[in-house]
Amino acid sequence: MTVDIDKTTGPEGTPPGGPEAIKAIPVRHYGRYVSAVIAIAILIAIIYAFGQGKINWHAVPDYFFDDRILTGVGKTLLLTVLSMLIGIVGGILLAVMRLSKNPVTSSIAWFYIWFFRGTPVLVQLIIWFNLGLVFEYINLGPIYKDYWSSFMTPLLTALLGLGLNEAAYMAEICRAGLLSVDEGQTEASHALGMSHNKTLRRIVIPQAMRVIVPPTGNEVINMLKTTSLVSVVQYPELFRYAQDIGQTSGAPVEMLFLAAAWYLIMTSVLSIGQYYVERYYARGSSRSLPATPFQKIKANMLSLGRPRGGTA
Repeated sequence: MTVDIDKTTGPEGTPPGGPEAIKAIPVRHYGRYVSAVIAIAILIAIIYAFGQGKINWHAVPDYFFDDRILTGVGKTLLLTVLSMLIGIVGGILLAVMRLSKNPVTSSIAWFYIWFFRGTPVLVQLIIWFNLGLVFEYINLGPIYKDYWSSFMTPLLTALLGLGLNEAAYMAEICRAGLLSVDEGQTEASHALGMSHNKTLRRIVIPQAMRVIVPPTGNEVINMLKTTSLVSVVQYPELFRYAQDIGQTSGAPVEMLFLAAAWYLIMTSVLSIGQYYVERYYARGSSRSLPATPFQKIKANMLSLGRPRGGTA
């Protein structure tokens, strides 16, 4: 902003009576106004275009709480939780193997990560689904023996395809978190007589969580959306149920909008949960915790009632 300072003093030869008041003039940010107008105009154009389209918007609220949609939401959340559980457990194991001084275990972990990160998850799902063309039976000796098609159910196919792929990404996230802890922590723990496993559980992992939690939250949200791919292996979830309803009701596009709305709701809830988990693990690393969304809203509401340039 520009500042005008009144330099007027008293009569000639007399010292000034004291510091003069500063008159602050806010700087005009015309670019912000122009960009805001353009953004609003584009938004209005998009809304108008969809409003003129042949879309039966009444179909969305009519089926929003349909039993099949709610069943799909539940199966989507279940698949997300189970797949992430497989991914997190497998990722921790692979991260420890990758950091091992044993060249065999570290090489196995490297190859696993290289393969599963290098191939699309959709391709992996289809491979698991079609392995029955390669193996007619699955024979685990006296434990289990059956046809591969009976063993590899759509749910198991989805869990293996999503969970094993996620383990490769979680391995790198966990490895980065473990490497972020200073080696002096481990050396001091060993000097106190703590075993390697106890050092990991008590010293290294708790400190690494500050690095691991944020990307893990992103992976959970990404996994929720990736579950829509399992429709290709005949597992019914939200996207599959929405497609089926769209075909029978004659409103396929409307049901896609409905599915998108449910995905937005679930990802928003997970994003809020991720924020509070990150805030919990930020304790001790910063002097003051970041404000919660409700605290930010309250602060913004209070600031609206304050006069400009002053305090309440």
